[in-house]
Amino acid sequence: MKSIDLEKDIKPLSEFRAHTANYVKQVRETKRPLVITQHGKSAAILIDVNVFQSLIYKIELLEDIQMANDQFDSGQGISQEDVKSQLRIST
Repeated sequence: MKSIDLEKDIKPLSEFRAHTANYVKQVRETKRPLVITQHGKSAAILIDVNVFQSLIYKIELLEDIQMANDQFDSGQGISQEDVKSQLRIST
């Protein structure tokens, strides 16, 4: 995901409502998120669908890596040498 442009990518809700289609187009084209504020505070973020999907994929991959590390740390893993031995035997 690209970094937020602080001058272009933070908009009040009232302005977002008035120009929704333009801001959706901006997010699609720039791949930068748009921060929507309400009463001067951040309220929501609009991001491109493909960027969102990529973030979800990365989170799931990191969770899988963490689970594998946890399993290995608790003794449920197989050493690299054992895997190599098993692969040589089965081929």
